[in-house]
Amino acid sequence: MRIVGLNWTIAALAISLFAASPPAYAQDKDTVAIGEGIEIKARRFVIAAGSSPAIPPIPGLSAASHLTNETIFDLTACPEHLIVIGAGPVGLELAQAFRRLGAAVTVLEAAEPLAHDDPECVRIVLNQFEEEGVVLRRGVSIAHVETEGSRVAVVLAGASGHERIAGSHLLIATGRQPNTEGLGLDAAGIAYGPAGITVDRGLRTNNRRVYAIGDVTGGPRFTHAANYHAGLVIRSALFRLPVRADDSLIPRVTFTDPELAHVGLTEAAAKRTHKVIRVLRWPLSENDRAQAERETRGHIKVVTDKRGRILGATVVGTGAGEMIAIWALALSRRLNVRAIAGTVVPYPTLAEIGKRAAITYFMPSLRSAFVRRTISLLRRFG
Repeated sequence: MRIVGLNWTIAALAISLFAASPPAYAQDKDTVAIGEGIEIKARRFVIAAGSSPAIPPIPGLSAASHLTNETIFDLTACPEHLIVIGAGPVGLELAQAFRRLGAAVTVLEAAEPLAHDDPECVRIVLNQFEEEGVVLRRGVSIAHVETEGSRVAVVLAGASGHERIAGSHLLIATGRQPNTEGLGLDAAGIAYGPAGITVDRGLRTNNRRVYAIGDVTGGPRFTHAANYHAGLVIRSALFRLPVRADDSLIPRVTFTDPELAHVGLTEAAAKRTHKVIRVLRWPLSENDRAQAERETRGHIKVVTDKRGRILGATVVGTGAGEMIAIWALALSRRLNVRAIAGTVVPYPTLAEIGKRAAITYFMPSLRSAFVRRTISLLRRFG
């Protein structure tokens, strides 16, 4: 069956077309085949094939039974000792969850845990892990993986020799890789590489008929990022409106306890791009709602330029994922911190810490000699 001239709406909204079942693949630059005998021609196509767990080339791993974030939920019993390779968001979220279910948990990381996040805020999360008994080994080098019947062991290489860590289950949480195999990208003339499909700021591939969104482009690998991309593509493909994807505006949340949420630039990144920045903080321990609920760990950290334009924000603590939304809005609208300071926030809510942090931007000016003299002069008039 051959379908020609598929209308724009169907083509643009068939977001998972290339990941369909039966498999879909490109036959040429303007034709997609689905299974046997179905061919589709359309003005526009959207590739949203997603990603899959990335399995590192560790010797012995392919022969060992291991889990990923897609298969670990098939377990019907709690592991005795779960070894996690990878201390990114997924690795730490699952490590804490299974520790609280009763498993012994060891996390192995070649670099630093949550390396892309603010170290000051990450430390609060890792302190909680230590209190709960999660063993976190950073800066390790894995030599190979061994199996012993149904059990598994990870052998670490070090200056003083090898160290063997045995466990009942092994979880691989070392990131994800874009699903580009089997899509016929070469036949469609679409450029791609190990990081994913190459797209411009409007999410178009070098084949002008084809867009790509979400994980398959190698950008932020979040469901909400794919939704953001999809909205842009609909505007471009259906209404011919100019669009420009800005992945720096996409917030991220690590759903540990406490949560860690971030959007925009970290303090370190802001220092690399701006000569002068301001760092504003407010602790949850000074918030009445947090005190009432006995969840006072953590704080908010806001980074602005010297004029108060918001560059980024990080929240660590209970409800951080909920509180980051207003800062994502502030970044997307290029707001000044004055806008947050002037916002009326209901009491008592955790969101008050954002306003409190914003107000601290003005504290140095209130202590200046000029302001003091002005206030003194105004007092003379009653």
